[in-house]
Amino acid sequence: MISPMIDKNPFRQIGEPARDGIVCVADHASNFVPEDVPLGIPDALLEKHIAIDIGVHGVAVRMAREHGIAAHLATVSRLVTDLHREEDHPGVVPTESDGHLIPGNIGADVEGRLNRFHRPYHSALSAWLDEAAPKLIISLHSFTPQLESRAEDRPWEIALLYNQDDRAARHAIRLFGEQGLNVGDNEPYSGRELNATMNRHAEAYGRYYCAIEVRQDLIATRVEQSRWAAMIGDVCGRVALALD
Repeated sequence: MISPMIDKNPFRQIGEPARDGIVCVADHASNFVPEDVPLGIPDALLEKHIAIDIGVHGVAVRMAREHGIAAHLATVSRLVTDLHREEDHPGVVPTESDGHLIPGNIGADVEGRLNRFHRPYHSALSAWLDEAAPKLIISLHSFTPQLESRAEDRPWEIALLYNQDDRAARHAIRLFGEQGLNVGDNEPYSGRELNATMNRHAEAYGRYYCAIEVRQDLIATRVEQSRWAAMIGDVCGRVALALD
């Protein structure tokens, strides 16, 4: 399990955010499932993308420890409560994901899950961001190269998502492209449909953000995670400068 809950908190924070600096938020950084939350699925599914954004924890920790980008990380699996969904979203406690039934979530106490996981996570994130007053927020996710439930071409190596505010994303798309990467623009998902955390904590306050999706097979090892942490840190540093 990655990043189990500490002191019953559904989040952990690494590093000290520099005021007017860059911070990282990772809503899907853990595959931890508390013992009293029976999902009714094989343990093997907890290692798949339906339970965790593969590679993100390693990248975020390295950005925090090696590049001074403090991080707010989830410590509970998205199958327990999806922290990157609005409270009233039908998938906030998912009963199915990429063709896999999650039987333990059928008829689950959604309000209880929100009170235990979702609300404390976002309340802490809100206070952390208010205190940090960052120049730029990195919302870090990863996507699977191939869904199991449908055939879909996913050639992008990295992508930027956004809803209404694409100010930072435009710079990042250009800068990652200059690295020779195949960069997605609101792919493989549209931020106009899935942007819950940044809608709430960035767009609602006019804060600059880069919602980044990295393809999971590119950040599966520690070496790859270190490489991408350095590249994302460098590019987002240049994005922050361009936003002055």
